[in-house]
Amino acid sequence: MRDLSGGPRVLLKRLRELMAEPLEPQERLDRIVRQIAGNMVAEVCSVYVLRADGVLELYATEGLNKEAVHLSQLKMGQGLVGTIAASAQPLNLSDAQSHPAFRYLPETGEEIYHSFLGVPILRTGRSLGVLVVQNKASRTYREEELEALETTAMVLAEMIATGELKKITKPGLELDLTRSVTIDGDTYNEGIGLGYVVLHEPRIVVTNLLNEDSEKEIRRLSEALGSLRISIDDLLSQRDVSMEGEHREVLETYRMFAYDQGWVRKLEEAIRNGLTAEAAVEKVQSDTKARMIRMTDPYLRERMHDFEDLANRLLRQLTGYTGRTAGDGFPSDAIILARAMGAAELLDYPRANVRGLVLEEGAVTSHVVIVARAMGIPVIGQAAGVVALAENGDAVIIDGDGGHVHLRPMPEHQRSYEEKVRFRARRQEQFRALRSVEPRTKDGQRVSLMMNAGLLVDLPQLSDSGAEGIGLFRTELQFMIASTMPKAEEQELFYRNVLKQAAGRVVTFRTLDIGGDKVVPYFRGHEEENPALGWRAIRLSLDRPGLLRTQLRAMLKAAAGIELKLMVPMVTEVSEITAVRDLLQKEVQHLSRFGHGLPRKLQFGAMLEVPALLWQLDELMSAVDFVSVGSNDLFQFSMAVDRGNARVSDRFDPLGKPFLRILRDIVRAGERNNTPVTLCGELAGKPISAMALLGIGFRSVSMSPASIGPVKAMLLGLDAEALAKVMNEALDDTKSPTSMRDVLAHFAEAHNIPL
Repeated sequence: MRDLSGGPRVLLKRLRELMAEPLEPQERLDRIVRQIAGNMVAEVCSVYVLRADGVLELYATEGLNKEAVHLSQLKMGQGLVGTIAASAQPLNLSDAQSHPAFRYLPETGEEIYHSFLGVPILRTGRSLGVLVVQNKASRTYREEELEALETTAMVLAEMIATGELKKITKPGLELDLTRSVTIDGDTYNEGIGLGYVVLHEPRIVVTNLLNEDSEKEIRRLSEALGSLRISIDDLLSQRDVSMEGEHREVLETYRMFAYDQGWVRKLEEAIRNGLTAEAAVEKVQSDTKARMIRMTDPYLRERMHDFEDLANRLLRQLTGYTGRTAGDGFPSDAIILARAMGAAELLDYPRANVRGLVLEEGAVTSHVVIVARAMGIPVIGQAAGVVALAENGDAVIIDGDGGHVHLRPMPEHQRSYEEKVRFRARRQEQFRALRSVEPRTKDGQRVSLMMNAGLLVDLPQLSDSGAEGIGLFRTELQFMIASTMPKAEEQELFYRNVLKQAAGRVVTFRTLDIGGDKVVPYFRGHEEENPALGWRAIRLSLDRPGLLRTQLRAMLKAAAGIELKLMVPMVTEVSEITAVRDLLQKEVQHLSRFGHGLPRKLQFGAMLEVPALLWQLDELMSAVDFVSVGSNDLFQFSMAVDRGNARVSDRFDPLGKPFLRILRDIVRAGERNNTPVTLCGELAGKPISAMALLGIGFRSVSMSPASIGPVKAMLLGLDAEALAKVMNEALDDTKSPTSMRDVLAHFAEAHNIPL
């Protein structure tokens, strides 16, 4: 394409001057369309802006009837203008009236114009409106005229995005960019959060659109592309990037895009049309996204994400953006939105300010979700497209109960959720009043209510929740958020701090449970077809005894002079318990030999998560000091249900007879062997399921801190013996319905027990 040093460049320069002048919005728009018409020798130039109700309204025109401004309207997909907005594609017609989508608007007086060129006004691939030029004579507009109009549309996109047009929008109406949007996703952690959007990777806002020297900008682009290509090549050459697998495929895709000459040519053309290098990247990125976002092929849509990531990397190269700094403004009630993020990245944010997390990707078992749960914030996952629809500072509501994200919520939505939050706060006040009340059932049964934890930031919730101690401390979280393997001294200091903050309350440490879906960045295992059933937890630790012995030694030293309670995850055979106990005894002997202090009391237990142990219950109970049932995995493995798979996760009920019979058998085995049995997992955290656990004999359960209040309120009004009789009869009845939910609900209603 030839270098357009004339008309388009003059136009862009004049538009920049107009944007800087202190003008009222309508006057600014009127002058803009006049400038475009004059520069492009067009008899008509019009701007249509998309409203929140899906209507494109004429906001300014040069050449059409002025009285039609703010009166002429077309629905999305209606007429030529509506077609452009819906498809996000330009239309270049020599005879507009012969096009099948043409719709006559008599109030505009446009029937005398034949040639038509319209382009979408795009921002991050979203149509915000349409820019049109028309002429009486039949003609097809040149490619450079189309490019110039698309470039000019970027200026209008920024004008719309700044909210300047609100002043001239009819009362009661809003523009599409500010409309309320609800995105459905999957609930990864329950709760409700109200606040303001914080984009995890803030969108680079290009403010310098127009260049003074095209060749200089092309050189800047070339240098940035060179740096980008080198960084991708370096990543691919690193030893820790496997020769195959998903990670490498993504990087190979990045490299393919980075070296694509078609992409580079489009960038250079945009620069020669008067844009800066970064504005050119933004324009081509938005154009490409607008096309790809409407594709239904999942592979192509995933490639769109790869392309968008690469374009954002290039923008950072060009603008010198280095990321958010500590001095950046951060709202006191932040809802973080991200495509994906790591667990450590979430912990970089000020914890007290974070009210929720929304992810476009991820799974319920991903590291960041585990950490977010530990922080007690609501989480929504699989919220497709939420990042592109949001702007930093937008009001947002995250409904972790229903799986909804409400962007820029309507006032009635806002009021409704504010009332929900107030209601929850009142209930929490009631639960807080129960913190010092002994957890004893109505018929005098003492129940131990413990909390689950995994980070030092969880420890203040011990007192806040009224928990007696920590029934499950996930030690792997310390490993998951670290960039390198924690050294023995670091582990010892960490466990000592946990025990110190627990202030004498019991802490049950679970030994390292990595592998499977819990992959730490510095410890590479082998790819497995079914990692949940593979090399993980105690299996990995016994194969890497140095890793386990280091952790055991750190725990023993940290608990010198006090009680240490630890348990082993993913036990399949009692022989594994024996092997770990032998390693533990060797560490005790080693520390004693060198004069180190030892725990005053040592309790050693096992987690019951693998169904194979159900046929070794008596051997298991005699081999340990206590047993803790991991209800999440035990249910998943017993029922062959992947709890991360939405198609089957709700298919089987953990309150069904088969699973409750399994749990009852475990309790009875503990009773006949005089071995304490507790349960940790999501099953303990809801009043109705906790009630079921008490009915089959559990007297110690561990749950999230937020669940302790509701569960305690339930058990204070419960006659456990009466419930046990009802449940045992129902569980032994082979003819009644499988689920026990109705039995439990009827019992609660009859005895006025809050659920």
